[in-house]
Amino acid sequence: MAKQTWALDDFEIGKPLGKGKFGNVYLARERSTQFVVALKVLFKKDLEKHKVFHQLRREIEIQYHLRHANILRLYGYFYDDERVYLILEYAARGSVYGQLKKDGKFSEATTARIIHQLSDALIYCHAKSVIHRDIKPENLLLSNKGDIKIADFGWSVHAPSSKRQTLCGTLTTCRRRCSSTKLMITMWIIGLLGCFSSNSLWPLPEGARDLVTKLLVLEPTQRLALEKVKLHTWIQSHLQS
Repeated sequence: MAKQTWALDDFEIGKPLGKGKFGNVYLARERSTQFVVALKVLFKKDLEKHKVFHQLRREIEIQYHLRHANILRLYGYFYDDERVYLILEYAARGSVYGQLKKDGKFSEATTARIIHQLSDALIYCHAKSVIHRDIKPENLLLSNKGDIKIADFGWSVHAPSSKRQTLCGTLTTCRRRCSSTKLMITMWIIGLLGCFSSNSLWPLPEGARDLVTKLLVLEPTQRLALEKVKLHTWIQSHLQS
């Protein structure tokens, strides 16, 4: 996808992949290269009505510059009088949420793989001073091989300085935001650990329980860091099996 400017005529539009508040996502193929993408189509009138154009600009600016195997690529964008189009990497297996609804539960190996890839991608984001702020099953997509792809950077922020103005209008420090984000990630990881167990099939396996214990610490600074989450023996044992 080396081309820098596109128009709708450059693509063959296929089946719908999903529907959102401001538009739809379609399977598409770039005509000259036959490269398959997901084309996100947003309606300007809806963006203007809800005053989220600034949010879309931030999403484009941040996601376009991120290059990681577990972050959904944004190849580019274009627009016409009525719509804005985002050219995105195609994740063939849909969202983690959809896959979980379909399968009913995840295996330990699948859970460990997701946690490892999520941790690695978030470490990369934080190194780039990017905070996603909306990590949830619906925003984690899956490639055809089952690798996760963090998507939807609409609520993300780039916070290289120590202070910034947040969307809600309050002044906060990057340290506090990172602490809050760490708690959210912690709870998401714990939720994932329960995904491979159906209903009340507890307790957790010993290795998973050890990881949860090191995450469930009241003091944020004492919780297991993302770098150590991905290296935890329980996760590593399933990656190597």
